[in-house]
Amino acid sequence: MSADRVYVVDRIEHRQAVLVDDQGATFTVSTKDLPRGVNEGAVLLVKLEAGGNPRWDTARVDQAETARRHAEATDRLERLKKRDPGGDIAL
Repeated sequence: MSADRVYVVDRIEHRQAVLVDDQGATFTVSTKDLPRGVNEGAVLLVKLEAGGNPRWDTARVDQAETARRHAEATDRLERLKKRDPGGDIAL
């Protein structure tokens, strides 16, 4: 197996997780094949087979990277809120 690949849990719907890799490709995976209790926004490290296919049974949550990305997104949202003049949108 080759190095780990990074995937982010975009959303969970009906026991299916939609994962996005850092290149923007999406994958739908059964939540039973992922670490127990995985949540939306979690960053997963997954080993790849020799052919490049993800081995979902090797997935593990990268807590530090999940926290870093969450903090980055929160900071970005706060900056955007400061630029919003508020009020209604006129069409």
